[in-house]
Amino acid sequence: MGVKNRALVSGGGKKPFRQKGTGRARAGSSRSPLWRKGGVVFGPQARSYAYAIPRKKRRLAMKSVLSDKVASGNLIVVDEIKMKEPSTKSMAASLAKLGVERKALVVTGCIDACRSARNLEGVKPTNAEGLNVYDILNHEKLVISQEQIAKIEEVLADA
Repeated sequence: MGVKNRALVSGGGKKPFRQKGTGRARAGSSRSPLWRKGGVVFGPQARSYAYAIPRKKRRLAMKSVLSDKVASGNLIVVDEIKMKEPSTKSMAASLAKLGVERKALVVTGCIDACRSARNLEGVKPTNAEGLNVYDILNHEKLVISQEQIAKIEEVLADA
């Protein structure tokens, strides 16, 4: 948050002593920066440097990254990723069959598949709504199901 200015320091609502006749300098608050336990003048204040990237640029970046994955042969499309019950072992075996050795991003709508993949090292499960450029760039392989591709195409069609 940063330091507290005179408005943020607790107390100081009452005039500490009367205006005239005390021989002291006039004062309106005991939380003045001049006083002990007073506020800090022009102290460091925390602020966010976040920048919202325009939607069209985000979608263009997503198209660019996906086309790069296709060109480099790191996009693996499967019919569907379904599991009867969550099983990390069977998900590891499935990914090994697909030729995924290192970091992979698994895009699926199946909750059991997400639960199966989340405990594997280097594998991040997500769905089409949670897909972002950073994750795609950060993972070597992109394993995606047909239904999720349809959702992505639907979003990227108007960009």
